Amino acid sequence: MAEENEKVIVEIFGEKHVIRGQESPEHILKVAREVDKKMRLIAQRTPRLAIHQIAILAALNLADELEKIREEQETLMQLIEAQEE
Repeated sequence: MAEENEKVIVEIFGEKHVIRGQESPEHILKVAREVDKKMRLIAQRTPRLAIHQIAILAALNLADELEKIREEQETLMQLIEAQEE
């Protein structure tokens, strides 16, 4: 993690955004690409949605993926703890 806030210009769904964060520019770009990819996939599947609806669905999809990963991680941690006992 970088010490100072990084300022990175990213493009998401055709719009440029200035993102500031403590992560590396590479990390910020990677995350922005993932959001862009998710939004484009949703827009392709449901082309009549407004951009804010696409953004909300992308956020919900990404949050769902994150929650599933957290649940998997918790299950794995429980299995590891059980094996250590």
